[in-house]
Amino acid sequence: MAGIRLTPEEPELPQGTPPRPQLPLPVAGSGVTAGGGGSGGLEMASDDERSVAADSWSVRSEYGSTLDDDQRYADAADVLAAAAAAGNFPSAASDYCNSYKCSKILLCRGSSDKDDQDSNEESSMLGLQSYWDASYSEDLANFQEHGHAGEIWFGADVMDTVAIWTKKLCVSFIQGGLSSANDNIKFEVDDKYLFDYPVLDLGTGNGLLLQALAKQGFSDLTGTDYSEGAIELARNLAARDGFTTISFLVDDVLETKLDRKFKVITDKGTLDAIGLHPDGRAKRVMYWESISNLVEPGGLVVITSCNHTKDELLQEVEEFGMRKFGKEDADRGAGDSHQIFRYLDHVQTYPTIMFGGVEGSQVCTVAFQRV
Repeated sequence: MAGIRLTPEEPELPQGTPPRPQLPLPVAGSGVTAGGGGSGGLEMASDDERSVAADSWSVRSEYGSTLDDDQRYADAADVLAAAAAAGNFPSAASDYCNSYKCSKILLCRGSSDKDDQDSNEESSMLGLQSYWDASYSEDLANFQEHGHAGEIWFGADVMDTVAIWTKKLCVSFIQGGLSSANDNIKFEVDDKYLFDYPVLDLGTGNGLLLQALAKQGFSDLTGTDYSEGAIELARNLAARDGFTTISFLVDDVLETKLDRKFKVITDKGTLDAIGLHPDGRAKRVMYWESISNLVEPGGLVVITSCNHTKDELLQEVEEFGMRKFGKEDADRGAGDSHQIFRYLDHVQTYPTIMFGGVEGSQVCTVAFQRV
């Protein structure tokens, strides 16, 4: 479940497409804990009850998402495609975002647009485990027959950028303080210090991000995915490429069985896929609850997304903290003492375009620190 599989062509809605299914509205004042426990949680339907609705609205594309009715987002997709064709973006641009969904979400929007998106959140087959099991079963068969590694979500350039940028963040801590990972940080740090930075990659998929992190000097590396096919593929690729010390485990982050904490957690597309489940809103709350328990105090969470802007991720983290501690406590001036995650930095080197007077990016990578 490492990311979003994209198609190089704009999908078209088939004749007679049924109305898209609506997400369940959250119960006011409710909260959810990891694994779905806790009183007053968001009401969620089961996968069996909701998957038919999601499948019925998947369009004729490998991406499988729904389309927004607003024509200006279609226009934005055209701009992105034209820019990529003109060579304004790296070749990987078409790999990590060439769809209505990504161009709609990641062009910076006003608050009214965000409200519209929340009230009509789109569900997709990509939010269902059955999709990823089938996808990685195919990838595993291709590897066994042809040696193919499968797709690199968002492209190899983004993957390498995430690995290098994550190391810079860790190096800045080792050197005694946090400076922007986009600054020219001295990189002369013995790799033995990175041994003290155990890394967990959530929704690791084929595990190639962990291989990229290993090349940067990280040595305590663990990848989890709820798809057994993904884990088998990742293990095979790591063995083939000589990264035999990387640990891969079948585990669902929303109902994790892991009993240890990590200093660094990476996510490249997993939160995106979780949000595409018919019950994506509630499951995203479960996601943040789970990783808040998996990361060490002071540890880093590095999220790469094609479905959210930096500001949207910041808002989601803030809302999670308010949900967990209670809005009344926050209103009384508890302030930073009630933060669970605080924003550290974001990658500022991804390609951007101007559209409608605002600047947008096709992908974002944001780092948070566990308070």
